[in-house]
Amino acid sequence: MPSYLPDLATQSVPRYTSYPTAAEFHDGVGPAEQRAALAAIAPGAPVSLYLHIPYCHEICWYCGCNTGAIGRADRLSAYRTALEQEIDTVAAALRGRVSAIHFGGGSPNALDPADFVALVARLRDRFDCGDTLEIAAELDPRTLDARYAAALAQAGVTRVSLGVQSFDAATQARINRHQPLDLVRRVVGELRAAGIARINFDLLYGLPGQDLEGVAATIAAALTMAPDRVALFGYAHMPRLLPRQRMIDAASLPDGAARFAQAMLGNALFVAAGYRAIGFDHFARPDDSLAYAAAERRLRRNFQGFTDETATAIIGLGASAISQYAGLLVQNEKHVGRYRLRAANGGLAGVRGIARSADDRLRGAVIERLLCDETVDLAEIAAQHATPVAPLAAALPDLAPLAERGLVRISGTRLTLLPAGRPYGRIVAAYFDRYRAPQAQRFSRAI
Repeated sequence: MPSYLPDLATQSVPRYTSYPTAAEFHDGVGPAEQRAALAAIAPGAPVSLYLHIPYCHEICWYCGCNTGAIGRADRLSAYRTALEQEIDTVAAALRGRVSAIHFGGGSPNALDPADFVALVARLRDRFDCGDTLEIAAELDPRTLDARYAAALAQAGVTRVSLGVQSFDAATQARINRHQPLDLVRRVVGELRAAGIARINFDLLYGLPGQDLEGVAATIAAALTMAPDRVALFGYAHMPRLLPRQRMIDAASLPDGAARFAQAMLGNALFVAAGYRAIGFDHFARPDDSLAYAAAERRLRRNFQGFTDETATAIIGLGASAISQYAGLLVQNEKHVGRYRLRAANGGLAGVRGIARSADDRLRGAVIERLLCDETVDLAEIAAQHATPVAPLAAALPDLAPLAERGLVRISGTRLTLLPAGRPYGRIVAAYFDRYRAPQAQRFSRAI
């Protein structure tokens, strides 16, 4: 079992769902760059779509997502209209073929079931969609029922991720998310009865008042429903940036050692139950496509976390959605009202981002392979990018102290995370990030 190293575990580092990270985005990127990136996608190239629904029926205090309470029904209706306008604009500029569609939020099931079905139908009509299209949605189980499950199946949804977080009632009360186990169990049954077989769970550790007993009980309950995949995230408490988190009593949060113990317990319990550990915070059943991708070193990392997608670009639709192209990262306007104005009349909604230089793409490839495969040959990556290995190899001497502590192994130009260093993978990745040393309060803790 890896050891708790407080000088590392409490560091603030990016999650590296992109490189450069969103911290490097600036307002010098906008619709013109967005349109050029869309036009550069080759005909028939595989792309995926991400649609952001920034509304929930009730706001959870821990949440770091761009979301707000629905309030008036016309707010959601107006947003849906703007999203449809953006869909039409992007589809007219895109020549690629859509291989996957992901809905996130917020809560995509804040939409009325009929509206969700109509939105997917519009996507199928406007875009060139492949025959083996995966449609996934991150959903709030508290507002799901058999009727909604049937609508999801009608829309062709193939996978859902349920926000479970914790089954402990006291912990739920501290984060304003009342969600009984029986409710989630009912929803899982209704989804499977509707024909949606692939079900993922999102869980959290490091929540206020959470302890090892509560984490173990939540995982035991989750395992009785046999989710295909589980993401076990560490709660990031950043009330300065996220005002809703000020409702959480910071004194009730587990300290660094307790957080580490909870993460390691979760890892041990899922592995003991037969799940394969994927990266530093995902777990998958052995027969799940994510486990196959990890075994065959086809795993990828993007804004959806660890994935087996083969898309060459991710196109974000909706307020605050981020698009990821080979040479560009661009984020849509976050404010819903301003987003609606930008989407109207054929406009694109990008307002900030960063052009990815050749060095960015090189370093991004190293970080992705290190986090996905837990080993990377710097010379091999440099050769793939037709560039000298020296800029990458310059980081190896700085990693020597971690090698001396038994966390990594350096063999020539190959860098490998050892079992003791696996929880600290994001810290190792940061050595190849030319934009930063770890900065307190800007990113989540390493563990």
